[in-house]
Amino acid sequence: MELQIGVCMKPVPDPKEYDKITIDPVTKTITRKGIPTIINPVDKNAIEAALRVREQFGGKVTVVSMAPPEAKTELTEALAMGADEALLLSDRAFAGADTLATSYTLAQGLNKLGRFDLIITGTESADGATSQVPAQLAVMLNVSHLWNVKEFVFENKKQIRAKVKMDNAIGEYLIQLPALLGVSREINKPRYVTALGIIKAKKKPLTVWGKDDLQVDTDRLGLKGSPTQPGDIYAPSMGRKGQRLEGTKEEITEQILTKLQGAGVNISASKS
Repeated sequence: MELQIGVCMKPVPDPKEYDKITIDPVTKTITRKGIPTIINPVDKNAIEAALRVREQFGGKVTVVSMAPPEAKTELTEALAMGADEALLLSDRAFAGADTLATSYTLAQGLNKLGRFDLIITGTESADGATSQVPAQLAVMLNVSHLWNVKEFVFENKKQIRAKVKMDNAIGEYLIQLPALLGVSREINKPRYVTALGIIKAKKKPLTVWGKDDLQVDTDRLGLKGSPTQPGDIYAPSMGRKGQRLEGTKEEITEQILTKLQGAGVNISASKS
């Protein structure tokens, strides 16, 4: 039983550089220029899960990302981890997409690639953290899906038994293939990239498609196709008002305690 496995991956700003992230006041999108990116952490778990399925049953792992041209670096890393091929969906028309427009674009890319038995994503992206893409993508692909999967095994050639982490419980489900699983970081520990993997990655196919390579409705792409629109963006005032306290040490202490209690802080003070 060889399986065609797709993995959706997103490059995100390196958390070490979050202090440099700004929001464009006009487009209301994240300004990423000059900020290094990495593979979205939980997407590495998705790649690892796909590789383990291939090792068990055979088949092919295809990693797909909708991102700027620079994302070839992260896709090459995914190939070095062991993926067989990669697809980058990159076009100015895709820019500014919300989760719905992103899911639509990813779905069109996956549909053009062909039939997939299993698609794996991370639960959420480190930058947006909406958790909406897995379900939206599954609906657009017309396949069953589960989210926050912490463990799964194949019951037979057409069925997966999965454990899903909930707020106060673990749910267990049987899901028919084709299916999409949004996996959590608990599911595995991603493998490291080796020198041999890097060498092999250079020989693996990495394809780039723009909007003209896909059968798409351009009104559903990018900022134009995004019904979610941000509101006003402003920087809150971080200034603080200072007040000088005068008197003896005991009097100043009493004044501080009074002000803290007035602010709702529960303080029990004993007087000597």
